Amino acid sequence: MNRLFGTKNTAPKPNLQGAISSLDTRVESIDVKLAKLNAELSTYQRRMAKMRDGPGKSALKQKALKVLQQRKMYEGQREQLQQQVWNMEQAGMMQDNLKNVMVTVDALKTTNKELKMQYGKINLDKIEQLQDEMADLMDLGNEIQESISRSYNVPDDVDEAELDAELEALSEEMELSGGWETEVGGSDSLPAFLQEEVPSVLEEGKGGREQEQKVAAG
Repeated sequence: MNRLFGTKNTAPKPNLQGAISSLDTRVESIDVKLAKLNAELSTYQRRMAKMRDGPGKSALKQKALKVLQQRKMYEGQREQLQQQVWNMEQAGMMQDNLKNVMVTVDALKTTNKELKMQYGKINLDKIEQLQDEMADLMDLGNEIQESISRSYNVPDDVDEAELDAELEALSEEMELSGGWETEVGGSDSLPAFLQEEVPSVLEEGKGGREQEQKVAAG
């Protein structure tokens, strides 16, 4: 049976990179043969350049033609192999690009799933409500600032000329009266209209200090 149908091939199939390496090896082998044929043609050329026309030169020329034919054959084969290598390299680049695309698609799917889970936890109504509350608090804060910075009984129509006149009048009054009159006595004390009634506690403290001074003197 094996003679009729053969045996099943269990060898692993070559991958793309392995096929490219195999073809590169064949191209290198052909390059070695081409170099050998080129060297042989150069030898025939030098020999024929020194020979005169005749049977010997004609026989040498026939050998050179056969070598030239072999070189053309190998050159054609080498070109085909290089084209195959190029085609497989392009296929390899497409395969790599496809792998990169698949990785990108998988990453996008994972990111999309995570974004849906995260955005699903966000309540837009609560965000809008929070924004409204923040706006109300800002308005309330502004109202409070305006309220506590409000002026009390300060006329807005006082100008510098009126201020200078008032200060000059006060200065003349001080010169005529000989200084600020006080209730306690002494020109260095506060003016009478700026002094408040002395608390009884302070008065008692003052009497106590005077009594202590008398005892110390006696």
